Amino acid sequence: MHRPRTRGRVAIACTTAVTVAAGLLVAPLAGAATAADPAYNYAEALQKSMFFYEAQRAGDLPADNRVSWRGDSALTDGADVGKDLTGGWYDAGDHVKFGLPMAFSSTMLAWGAIAAPAGYTKAGQLDELKSNLRWVNDYFIKAHTAPNELYVQVGDGEADHKWWGPAEVMTMARPSHKISASCPGSDVAGETAASLASAAIVFKTDDPTYSATLLSHAKQLYAFADTYRGKYSDCVTAAAAYYKSWSGYQDELVWGAYWLYKATGDATYLAKAEAEYLKLSVENQTSTRSYKWTVAWDDKSYAMYPLLAMETGKQQYVDDANRWLDYWTVGVNGQRIPYSPGGQAVLDSWGSLRYAANTSFVALVYSDWLTDATRKARYHDFGVRQINYALGDNPRKSSYVVGFGANPPQNPHHRTAHGSWLDSLTAPTATRHVLYGALVGGPSGANDSYTDLRSDYTANEVATDYNAGFSSALARLTQEYGGTPLSGFPVAEQPDGDEIFVEAMLNQPPGGTFTEVKAMIRNQSAFPARALKNGTLRYWFTLDAGDSAANLTLSANYSECGPQTAKPVSAGGTLYYAELSCVGQNIHPGGQSQHRRELQFRVTGGSTWNATNDPSFAGLNTTALAKTQAITLYDGGRLIWGTEPTGTVTDTTAPSVPGTPVASGITSTGASLAWTASTDAGSGVAGYDVYRVQGSTSTLVASTTTTTTVLSSLTASTAYSYAVRAKDVAGNVSAASAVGTFTTADPPVEVQPPGKPGTPVASTVTATGATLTWTAGTPGTYALTGYDVVRISGSSSTVVGTATGTTFALTGLTAGTAYTYAVRAKDVAGNVSVASSSVTFTTTAATDTTAPTVPGTPAASSITQTGATLTWAASTDTGGSGLAGYDVYRVQGSTSTLVASPTSATAVLTGLSANTAYSYAVRAKDAAGNTSAASSPVAFTTLPTTTGSSCAVAYSANSWNVGFTGSIKVTNTSTTPLTWTLGFTFPSGQKVTQGWSATWTQTGSAVTATGLSWNATLAPGASTDIGFNGSHTGTNTAPTAFTVNGVACTVS
Repeated sequence: MHRPRTRGRVAIACTTAVTVAAGLLVAPLAGAATAADPAYNYAEALQKSMFFYEAQRAGDLPADNRVSWRGDSALTDGADVGKDLTGGWYDAGDHVKFGLPMAFSSTMLAWGAIAAPAGYTKAGQLDELKSNLRWVNDYFIKAHTAPNELYVQVGDGEADHKWWGPAEVMTMARPSHKISASCPGSDVAGETAASLASAAIVFKTDDPTYSATLLSHAKQLYAFADTYRGKYSDCVTAAAAYYKSWSGYQDELVWGAYWLYKATGDATYLAKAEAEYLKLSVENQTSTRSYKWTVAWDDKSYAMYPLLAMETGKQQYVDDANRWLDYWTVGVNGQRIPYSPGGQAVLDSWGSLRYAANTSFVALVYSDWLTDATRKARYHDFGVRQINYALGDNPRKSSYVVGFGANPPQNPHHRTAHGSWLDSLTAPTATRHVLYGALVGGPSGANDSYTDLRSDYTANEVATDYNAGFSSALARLTQEYGGTPLSGFPVAEQPDGDEIFVEAMLNQPPGGTFTEVKAMIRNQSAFPARALKNGTLRYWFTLDAGDSAANLTLSANYSECGPQTAKPVSAGGTLYYAELSCVGQNIHPGGQSQHRRELQFRVTGGSTWNATNDPSFAGLNTTALAKTQAITLYDGGRLIWGTEPTGTVTDTTAPSVPGTPVASGITSTGASLAWTASTDAGSGVAGYDVYRVQGSTSTLVASTTTTTTVLSSLTASTAYSYAVRAKDVAGNVSAASAVGTFTTADPPVEVQPPGKPGTPVASTVTATGATLTWTAGTPGTYALTGYDVVRISGSSSTVVGTATGTTFALTGLTAGTAYTYAVRAKDVAGNVSVASSSVTFTTTAATDTTAPTVPGTPAASSITQTGATLTWAASTDTGGSGLAGYDVYRVQGSTSTLVASPTSATAVLTGLSANTAYSYAVRAKDAAGNTSAASSPVAFTTLPTTTGSSCAVAYSANSWNVGFTGSIKVTNTSTTPLTWTLGFTFPSGQKVTQGWSATWTQTGSAVTATGLSWNATLAPGASTDIGFNGSHTGTNTAPTAFTVNGVACTVS
């Protein structure tokens, strides 16, 4: 993922829905008259799709890791918050772990196993599926650190996307983000609950203990989602630019409740799903459920239509499901999803194939249930055809699945698969690894067009959610049509060249008493990528006859690994080496500078020095760097490049025996082991192998370079024994340590939250407060500690206080306002009950005796012979009843006469006399009847009567975008001088923004222009040109009528 995912994965369709001819609404799509036939090896595609999920794994990879080019990565995730948040899946071609799409992907995979189990068994992929589901749900268990706390993102999208390299050598900070009661995320909590609950169904038969653990977490997370409602991306703003919760959380409340019902059989969850279903989104200005999108990471509403239809048979769900899938096939009300000429249903430009695949899976499952023969065939064939399109049945005759079928994509937008060591999207040119099974985004429009370009993340990125519905659809098709998985898959990839190596050249030709070398250590590793942090380089030479070892020195005039002061070392006889240390340097395939270290060094001897007979001198030149096997490179003392000269002393001594492993942090499923380090006087300790001991049998379970290891996936209430062996760089292995034994903890007890309290009753209701009382909730697993009092406003709720008893006094309320409250019981462990039924009451009205503030002095405009417009600065009212309006008074001496009562700060005066002085003032009034003092008065004189005056007006406009320039010529066509005020009305909401050659005013759509001192009076036959700049909203219709001094003019 190279960009903010507002995300192409945002709900913005790439084209508008295609209007469908009426005949198509009852007929199959063009070219769909015959039933779809199987054309591809669905089992192989499913096999490779399972491999893709293994390639997305983060953390400490298991011993049975099948992706030979992947290694451990992101091993400190969660350290910033003191948690272990390692594991899970990287989202896409990047390395952020986004919880919402990850959990959606897991749920869709589990649904596929539940709906089409025979597909996985026929493809021989059931174990691989369960391994993937266990991997990701183990991560969710880690991330669920408290009943009302869930970590939902690890990593920063902006920092991650600035770097292009393999996951194993990331160096950027990876912050952890969580939701909680004060930072709610009902969407991601509900989705994670769905993942755990659906996985619990998959594991229920063969691992009931693990299934129960999953279900316990699922129940807590759903209660959290339901109790503390909110969109996670409103609080976890780091996710908003990539996986914003556009659809909100209502769909996840339905989705999560449904999967909990399927996992538990508890009908209350089904009732909850149906109740929340009523609040799902509808099409604009209708009561019809939304149907013009599809199930994806953001919105699961569309999956719930057929799921509840199949579960209950109720007609409303059937209708909603049929309408949605009809829109994707034959169309609804004259509209249908856009289709390409080659038959792809294209919803959106970003990852178009995943939308079609998700819809296909649901359509296939739903068609299995339907008895309507027409729709059964329609939806089934749609599903087959869309999956076949992705597998190669398209105008390009090409697969969109990496490593599958004909002409598959070679350049997916995926950092680790690309394997760059230069932090470059384009170097190397070829992708170094085959990301088998990954479904790319596909065509970005309904045109079957696609370019296999790594930089095109819209069409060529891959993601865990892209493969989710796709995998499940493949399982369903394998179940129906069969297929054959590849034997011996996968074959371990072999390096495409030297990965970590040395290049060298001579800085000076041989001669004299020294040899000066420029050496470059390069790390281009990708099989898997790995960092060289304990590197040492050895330059081998001979001590020539007549020379003394005391004369030997090593110096470095340029070293990117720091100072080099070690003395040359004897390797036996006359063979010596100069060792240069890069220990502590992080030489990794992460950029131009990061992947290499340069050292320019000099080995100096005595007067008989002869460089040409030195082993490491062979092949060096003075013109350019070249690879050399004669200069050797080591990692922690282990030879990783080059060939040591003959005569080198070999280490045959094993390390000392490690200390007895001691267990700590013991849980029902894991523990940590630690032991005293071994020593090795030869090549050095390289690491340790940890064995589980069962009688006379020892099984290797872990290998580590430190003196600790973490054990996982253990069985509760079981005794375990372990021993440790040390190994050195030369491959020597110590005897086993003494055996350490411990017993895992008992399995966790399923926690029951408190029971629902009674409906609160409001009493002692005043203008600013009330008292709530309720019947106590019943304790669950733990004792009650009190209650949360929650104010409910629409679909949101806010905790306003807590009570230890069953009463609570509300204060600070607003008079005359309706309030709704509910209560939740909570226990000592932090578990919270479902909310009680709510109570609604209205506070009493407050008595308002405070008058509004005095209005501003009125200003008179648009003055004519018979009228004018008054405007003034609005009053404010703090008494509580609110501003009700104004009274406008004509002031004549000490007498004031009410002439108008507007509700806004403007009044239009009519029926005035020409050439007459008037004075007006304004009073404000509130809803309680309080009246302000009068404003200062305004005085003005109406225009004089004009007799026989006539005028002509010419108007033109020059428009652009949403602006224009208006030009007006006013001509006196009478026989007497004319003092003019021009008036006209804009017909299309235009606004004057700046004017010239007149004083311009505008009230609403009415515009007035009054002449300036130099052009206010026009002689007979004279004209004046005035103008203005204005704005419009796209329509700029010219005024058709103009007046001067209230008399209509001729318009030309």
